[in-house]
Amino acid sequence: MKIAILPGDGIGSEIVAEAVKVLNVLDLPFEMEHAPVGGAAYELHGHPLPDSTLQLAKDADAILFGAVGDWKYDKLDRPLRPEQAILGLRKHLGLFANFRPAICYEQLTHASSLKPELVAGLDILIIRELTGDIYFGQPRGRRTAVDGHFPGSEEAFDTMRYSRPEIERIAHVAFQAARKRGKRVTSVDKANVLETFQFWKDVMIEVHADYPDVELDHMYVDNAAMQLVKAPKRFDVMVTGNMFGDILSDAAAMLTGSIGMLPSASLDKNNKGLYEPSHGSAPDIAGKGIANPLATILSAAMMLKFSLNQPEAASKIEAAVGSVLSQGLRTADIWSEGTQKVGTREMGDAVVKALTDNIAMTKTIKG
Repeated sequence: MKIAILPGDGIGSEIVAEAVKVLNVLDLPFEMEHAPVGGAAYELHGHPLPDSTLQLAKDADAILFGAVGDWKYDKLDRPLRPEQAILGLRKHLGLFANFRPAICYEQLTHASSLKPELVAGLDILIIRELTGDIYFGQPRGRRTAVDGHFPGSEEAFDTMRYSRPEIERIAHVAFQAARKRGKRVTSVDKANVLETFQFWKDVMIEVHADYPDVELDHMYVDNAAMQLVKAPKRFDVMVTGNMFGDILSDAAAMLTGSIGMLPSASLDKNNKGLYEPSHGSAPDIAGKGIANPLATILSAAMMLKFSLNQPEAASKIEAAVGSVLSQGLRTADIWSEGTQKVGTREMGDAVVKALTDNIAMTKTIKG
């Protein structure tokens, strides 16, 4: 099993190092190869996604990704900015389905910004369409306006668009995921204003006919944002477009206590995927050893489950994370009175120890 390790920028190298450390504990035939991406790749190769990195990603069975971006690159032409690396990987690898689970661990109910009774037992899966919508739609650019309120002035424009096959495939992914959970899908749109999302809603209803055992409801994105804060446990699987999914999944992250707890998987039609924490590169804390590595470690667990067919190993990592939280260990983003504050490396070491103890106990029982 070949894994492409792409740490990226900012805290990326720190958090990915801890996830690799955890993977190395497992008795599995991994081949890991590192490559630069984002700003780090621009510094070395003059491009955020060099051909060598892209080829490694194509050749690998799965990709473990850190984060890209730094304020110092903001003045570069857009095609050379670090963020273009992740967009390029999604496009070239056909990673159209983004899974972002928002799970509130029992130990972190008091770390959430909401009341404990609203988030206790929270388990939402947000499925975001990842290769369409306004992020990739053409045409886009800047021009002199020929109409509108200020003709003759400079304007910028982007195009929101979805084709039927794009909506159908993400709909099937959502309904199939719901069958393994609570059998409820909420499709989030803005059909009352946007023609694109009236089409989205129509296609969702059509595909739903193939899944009579799954309940489907529809919600405007503004109401969905409110309901995530008001009554988050009403949701099971949420499915939506690229831009809305980007915003809603980050909002859901805070329900779990910190965006540092939110893993993600971006999958193609064959379940090959790129796995990354949902947070960014956080250049303001890079090198300080205080970043939370748990989202990256949990992303590695998702990688084992979805792309590498190792669900038992994935469950062991998830159990190790739960064990560490039960011990009261917390990075700064989830720390509260009465718990022990630890750094990035210490948190990774604690997960490694819990995982090692679990493996040893399993061998003893089997032996």
